[in-house]
Amino acid sequence: MKKHFLKGLLIKITAAASSLVLVGSAFGVSASAASYCTINNETGTTSGTVSDITAIWPEAPEVNSSSCILIDADTGSILFERDSHARCYPASTTKILTGLLTIENCNMDDTVTFSQTAANSVNITEDANLGSKAGEQFTVNQLLHGLLLYSANEMAYALGEHVAGSIDAFVDMMNAKAKELGALDTHFANASGLYDPDHYTTAYDMAMIARGCYNNASFVSIDSTSTSYVIPPTNMTSTQRTIRHRHKMLKGREYYYEYCKGGKTGFTDESQNTLVTFAEKDGMRLICVVFKEPDDSIRYVDTRALFDWGFANFQKSTTTGSQLGAMFSNDNYYNSNVFSELSLDFGLNASFITIPNKSSLSNVTMTVDDNYDMINENGVMTTHLKFLYNNNTVGTTTLNISAAGTDTGNLLPYREANVSLQYTPKKCFTINIWIVVGIGAVILFIIYIIEERARRKRQRRHYNRRRRHLR
Repeated sequence: MKKHFLKGLLIKITAAASSLVLVGSAFGVSASAASYCTINNETGTTSGTVSDITAIWPEAPEVNSSSCILIDADTGSILFERDSHARCYPASTTKILTGLLTIENCNMDDTVTFSQTAANSVNITEDANLGSKAGEQFTVNQLLHGLLLYSANEMAYALGEHVAGSIDAFVDMMNAKAKELGALDTHFANASGLYDPDHYTTAYDMAMIARGCYNNASFVSIDSTSTSYVIPPTNMTSTQRTIRHRHKMLKGREYYYEYCKGGKTGFTDESQNTLVTFAEKDGMRLICVVFKEPDDSIRYVDTRALFDWGFANFQKSTTTGSQLGAMFSNDNYYNSNVFSELSLDFGLNASFITIPNKSSLSNVTMTVDDNYDMINENGVMTTHLKFLYNNNTVGTTTLNISAAGTDTGNLLPYREANVSLQYTPKKCFTINIWIVVGIGAVILFIIYIIEERARRKRQRRHYNRRRRHLR
């Protein structure tokens, strides 16, 4: 009898447990199920399951800069940051974006003729310049070397006019490009970085801009010039101009660093010392940005300390398609209110992440990157995701969503054609997992009480039958 009782109780417990699993699936118990019901640039919901993350982020060196950041140029991983979203004046580090836009929109052999406005755009005795004159002609290549190596402000102005037709139009291009690269708290007012209260950025934003520059081979070729560069005589200047890079971590400089591949210096009274630096070692390419450095030499000391720490404590790890799929495409996404009635194609583009030495992908999760706007173009919704390791960003990827085998003109992932392009998320009904566990415990307890009472009743009936039989 006892055996039958236990068997019956086990069957009921199993049924109750199965019911709880079904309830949990229906109501989106998992945090990751809710995450894609709120996929827009205002959310940061982490997807995937974080289990026993015990690895410790390497202890960073002491630095003096009040606003700085170290990132991996290839993965976007943030290895170190201090108040990196604080608004700062970038000074001449601005010129890296001016250089990138010029390279993207001009031929190196194009001839640029200085306008009177460009020639008069600087204070000859105070601002960095090469004394260019109205009517003087240079090639784009020569101006880029003057811009990135010597930091000539009038050459920044001339390049802006040449690229866009006017300096105002070029500034508009700068702000649009900055946003495209992920710099969303940045506004430029000129092409050189001369002080303007409406000309600001952040260390994080400048790192995103620098990442775009560092991934342009022509930019790196010019910016890594460690030897002297000669601008020959022009139509208005009879002598050559010999210039050298102002960055002091290049070969033959005071703070030489063998892995330095270039960068850009900056200084104004309002910005203090600023510095963007590129470095590469054993296939790892890092970018360091330091702002608000009170001392010229300290910015180089801080930069080297962060580079040495980054190279010594981190590694690149390859992410395969199946690993990305495991992070992203678990059953909970397809049970969500957004995706349950649609057949969708997902495209994830990524190859590497940067994680601490002796760690693994098992500690990495995924989240929507709220520093990027969501884009809807030709029926394909595109946003960006971040890979997280202990809440540290260790990589980025692009997520593309489109309907599988349907008209891509629809506004996805919604069914109605009149849905706002802002992709206001559908509301997902979620239940805390502990509430479900508690309900399950109560159900099991009730089942146990019912079964115990039934067992005692059967025992009493059996006892009474035996007594009547004995009589």
